[in-house]
Amino acid sequence: MQTYPRPTEQYVSVPKEDVSGECPECGASELKAYPVLSEGGWWNVTKCQSCLCSVEREAGPPLGGISLLIDAV
Repeated sequence: MQTYPRPTEQYVSVPKEDVSGECPECGASELKAYPVLSEGGWWNVTKCQSCLCSVEREAGPPLGGISLLIDAV
């Protein structure tokens, strides 16, 4: 049986990349791109951090951030 150590981080987070441009809904220039897990699987999204409007959404990798050893060959 495998055991895994308890996480030391208090919160789970994902790195978000800054995107230039303005939100079409509120006009804020706080756009960020990052992966999300939603119905239908993983998606790479660009969202306004002020009003959470989805500016862009495209299908991401089937397993998200998990990469299999067989894919590394």
